[in-house]
Amino acid sequence: MKNIVFPKNLKKGDQIAIISPAGFVEEASLQSTINLIKSKGYETILGKNTLGKFENGYNYSGTEKERIQDLNWAFNNPEISAIWASRGGYGCQHLLRHLKLSEFRQNPKWYIGYSDNTVINSYLLKNNFASIHGQTVKTASFGVSEGSYEDIFKILEGKKIYYSVEKHQLNKNGKTEGELIGGNLALIYALLGTPYSFDFKDKILFIEDIGENFYALDRMLISLDLAGVFRKIKGLIIGGMTNMGDEKENKNYEEPFDEFAYEIIAQRIKKYNFPTLFGFPNGHIFDNRPLIIGSKVKMEVEEKGLVKIL
Repeated sequence: MKNIVFPKNLKKGDQIAIISPAGFVEEASLQSTINLIKSKGYETILGKNTLGKFENGYNYSGTEKERIQDLNWAFNNPEISAIWASRGGYGCQHLLRHLKLSEFRQNPKWYIGYSDNTVINSYLLKNNFASIHGQTVKTASFGVSEGSYEDIFKILEGKKIYYSVEKHQLNKNGKTEGELIGGNLALIYALLGTPYSFDFKDKILFIEDIGENFYALDRMLISLDLAGVFRKIKGLIIGGMTNMGDEKENKNYEEPFDEFAYEIIAQRIKKYNFPTLFGFPNGHIFDNRPLIIGSKVKMEVEEKGLVKIL
C-alpha cells in the first residue's frame, strides 16, 4: 500500500478556512458551527466567495473561477491549518482539473466535507493525502448530532476513532483490514472511468446517498459491478440512505437507513463474500459520524459491526 500522508494535528489558535466549493450558502446557516469552532480554541477565516452566489441552472457559491480560487487559496496558504467545506450540493467536479497542491504538499492540512465533496476526498487520496468525510459547516434542516462534530475535532487533534454499530440482518460476517475509500455513491459513480476515480483494489469501500430513485440506486450499483468494483474490494460499509424513492409512496422516506434501498444493495452484492456492514452512522443523517478517507481501518462484522481507524 502506498504511503498516505496524514496532516498534522491542530493546536489551539490554528486557523480553519471555510470555503464553498459547490452550492450557495447563507451566512446564518454557518454561524452555529463557526461559534463551535471558536469555542474549541480555533480561529476561522472565510474564503472571498464563501458567501457568494452565481445562478447558472443551479445556485453555486460563485463561478468556477471564483470557487477554484478560494479552494486553491485555502489549500496553499501556509497560515491555514484545516479546510472545512461550508456545504455540498453540486459543483465540486468542476474544480478537479484546476486544483493545485504546490504549497499544500509542503504543508498538508485536513480537508473536511461530505456529499459532493467526495470528489475532493478522492482527488486528495489520488495524491496520497488523507481527508475527512464528515459533516459540513452548514447544519442540515434535520439537525446534526453533537457527536458528529465532536468526532471531527477528535480527528483534528489526533485522537483515535472507534465505532460499534448494531447488528443488521443484511450484514455479512467477517473480518478484514484495508485502506478506507468512498463517500457519496452518486459521486463515486460519477467518477468511474475518469482519472479521479478511487482505486478500489483491496480497499474497504464506504457508500451513502440521499434523494435517489430506487432505479437510480440500482443503476449506480450495476455500474460499480460492471466496472469490477465488487470483485476488487475487501469489505463494504453502508451508511445513510435517506429520502429515497417517491416521498408519497415510500413509508421510510424520512428514515436514515431506508429498508428497501438496503435490500437493493444486498441483492446486488449477494454473489460476493466480503464482510458487509449496514447501518453505519455517516451520511445525510442526523448522526453523521466522520470517517478518514485514506486511513487503514479494521472491520469486524459479527454480533455487532466494529470499525476501528488504526
